[in-house]
Amino acid sequence: MPVDVDRVVSELRAEAVPTSLVGMGRYGIKTADALGVSLPKLRALAKRVGKDHGLAIALWNTGIHEARMLAALVDVPSEVTERQMDRWARELDSWDVCDCCCSNLFDRTSYAYVKAIQWSGEEPEFVKRAGFALMAALAVHDKKEHDERFVGFLAAIRGGATDDRNYVRKAVNWALRQIGKRSLRLNEDCVRLAREIQKSDSRSAKWIASDALRELTSTEVQDRLKKRARGSDRRRKRDS
Repeated sequence: MPVDVDRVVSELRAEAVPTSLVGMGRYGIKTADALGVSLPKLRALAKRVGKDHGLAIALWNTGIHEARMLAALVDVPSEVTERQMDRWARELDSWDVCDCCCSNLFDRTSYAYVKAIQWSGEEPEFVKRAGFALMAALAVHDKKEHDERFVGFLAAIRGGATDDRNYVRKAVNWALRQIGKRSLRLNEDCVRLAREIQKSDSRSAKWIASDALRELTSTEVQDRLKKRARGSDRRRKRDS
């Protein structure tokens, strides 16, 4: 049976804690259309509802903050169209909805890599953030993709590093750090890029670079990547 969007919205309202809106606002989340439903509760509701593309579209169209996050959680990646992705990206107005869409839905679509590059070059703040957030999500979730695919993101990161808008620069930094933690080769490339953009006159670029270098050159990250590389070498030798 198709799920009734009105029933789901009623459930959202039942889970709402209006007093949490103040805290959300402190974290830069727009609350004009928000109810005050936590992400764990949204995930639990998404699990109960199940995957449903039609419901996802209907939830998004309500304009309710948490309904849009829930839409990203229940949509079916194989049924998402390029037009839908572009429309949702244009309508983003809060970093948490942006990141939820990129990390739970967009990165699982066949358009993910194309949209990451495309959106990272656009001007609207949350569209541009979506481009870099999508790069970060792909770096974490797409375990089987070759390093070369992520090398293709580095030029966009270099170009976006001088954007001083808060939600863009944080996403550029996020993408750089996540790509740099995939492998030793990508770590070297990202460290090199960070040192390059650190020399820029841009305060945003300097912050992005310094913060990324702190993590990417840390003993913890270096040891983990070396251990991963040794494991890959052993598997190759075993399989040859």
